[in-house]
Amino acid sequence: MGKRRRARELTLQFLYQYDTLKESSPNSLILEEIIELFWTTKEIDLEDEVRRFADSLIIGVCENMNGINGIINRYSKHWRLSRMSKIDRNILRMAIYELAYLMNIPPPVTINEAVELAKKYGTEESGAFVNGILDRIRVAVDKGELKYDKGSNS
Repeated sequence: MGKRRRARELTLQFLYQYDTLKESSPNSLILEEIIELFWTTKEIDLEDEVRRFADSLIIGVCENMNGINGIINRYSKHWRLSRMSKIDRNILRMAIYELAYLMNIPPPVTINEAVELAKKYGTEESGAFVNGILDRIRVAVDKGELKYDKGSNS
């Protein structure tokens, strides 16, 4: 498995856990402590490059969560975040962060990686669902139409 794919899998695991924690204790979460606790439960021989990329995704997604959720709400026709599976919405969050903020990663790579994660960890329909939303977002990014909204809460 490639280093970036491993980092994305770890990021998905973190975001899933973080999503679950936010539901049960929304006011008492300190991101840095949760990240550190997460890493203490992972394999000791994790390569530095994997950890650095995963950390950049984790922190980027978490710090931009409201804006990313706003993008998901805008481009997911007839699907609110609360109706999406935790796996699907967190794959979308990670991929949208890559598409909108990490311009050094080609959009087809980001979308392909997200679809593969959705197929591996989601339902039978997850791959197509994630692909459809991310493709709409990719088109919006390409056209310069994507408007990042820091204030959206979802």
